[in-house]
Amino acid sequence: MRVRSGTPSAAVVLSCLLVLLTGCGGSGRVSRDGATCTGELGGPGPVYLTAWFHTGTPAEARTMREQVVQFNAAQHEVQVRLTEIPAASYPGVVADAAATGNLPDILDFDGPYLYNYAYYGMLAPLDSCVPGALRAGLLPSIRQQGSYAGQLYGIGTGDSGLGLFVRPSALREIGARLPTGVADAWTASQFSSILERLRQAGYRQPLDLQMNQARPGGSREWFSYGFAPVIWSAGGDLINRSGYRTAQGVLNSPASVRALSSVQSWFRAGLVNPNRDGTAFARGQAAISWGGSWMYGGYHQVLGDDLKVVPLPRFGARPSSGLGSWQWGITSNAINGDAAWRFLSYLLQARQVLRVARANGAIPATRAAIRQAPAFAPGGPEQLYVQQLEAGIARARPQTPAYPAITAAFSAAFLDITRGGNVRRALDTAAGQIDRNLAAHHYYQPSEP
Repeated sequence: MRVRSGTPSAAVVLSCLLVLLTGCGGSGRVSRDGATCTGELGGPGPVYLTAWFHTGTPAEARTMREQVVQFNAAQHEVQVRLTEIPAASYPGVVADAAATGNLPDILDFDGPYLYNYAYYGMLAPLDSCVPGALRAGLLPSIRQQGSYAGQLYGIGTGDSGLGLFVRPSALREIGARLPTGVADAWTASQFSSILERLRQAGYRQPLDLQMNQARPGGSREWFSYGFAPVIWSAGGDLINRSGYRTAQGVLNSPASVRALSSVQSWFRAGLVNPNRDGTAFARGQAAISWGGSWMYGGYHQVLGDDLKVVPLPRFGARPSSGLGSWQWGITSNAINGDAAWRFLSYLLQARQVLRVARANGAIPATRAAIRQAPAFAPGGPEQLYVQQLEAGIARARPQTPAYPAITAAFSAAFLDITRGGNVRRALDTAAGQIDRNLAAHHYYQPSEP
């Protein structure tokens, strides 16, 4: 998931709005029983569909517009009308549309919100639409993130991953070893030592954690996406995934407290660059940047060969990373599921997947596309991301309708910790907020809507 979306209050707004929904897709014309596609478009003349798309990078938006124009020109049975919505306001706009019954036929959405959307009946299942060969050719992480309650509701054209962007020249200068893969990732203590040595070598604040995202207009989702792997690696989690009924004992576990205390120590020692304009690593102010796969292209343009991606440090027995990106789904308001799927299947062709990947830096969602992308092939500079996805090292954020409440609570706790707050108290508060949301929604039982 790329995390450029969302205002600081987007998750809270979404959660509050969706409390009002009790099956907002009930007036839709696609089946809610798994038969979204029948195999026939039906009826004479073209089917006109509406599709909503968040405005990502300029290159991504331009590519999306071109794809729609070319799809419409290549055939006349299905015609798509695209509406672009600013990414910062996108979750709230979608929630408003759901509450008033005005969802489009086709919707793109940030991956972890799928579970909330599916729970409230906003999405139609895709199982009857997706051919077996296409399903088998998707990265496992794409299928995982797109599924809820045993059904597939969304498919992304790309995925994402986390890693440390490092300057090999800076690490050679201090005599630090360079990890070659996830099997020899630095431990948290080794990483802390490297940061101290980099400071002694002249990098006053050597670590970039993308803290510019905490500023107005940034994405608070970054702090859940980027740093949930810290507690996953330590053995904790954002919620107990056995039943999804409590965050107590996992979010605020001793292992989670220890892991985030290590992160806090970097701030207290002055090792973290504030990165106010997002350019600290590219301009040489930081020697290591904790970031997402979508950032590789921009860094490579500036740094060339003095750039390498290595795994995140381990805070426990296992390495960890994140996954997820924006996905496409068919809403339960869609006038024709088969027509909507025809457009989505076009976007999932290898050529189209690669076009989007080049525009936004995503990891191609299909193995067919990855085979045509040398950067992600064995030995390629971005192969680590594919390795993490296929080896199960990367994890999805919690697959529960409570996710908007979870991410709001955790991101607030993380920022409190980075500002010197008591780690245990911040995590206790977040766990309590999550549990109250779960109880208020009767633990999001599938039969409730």
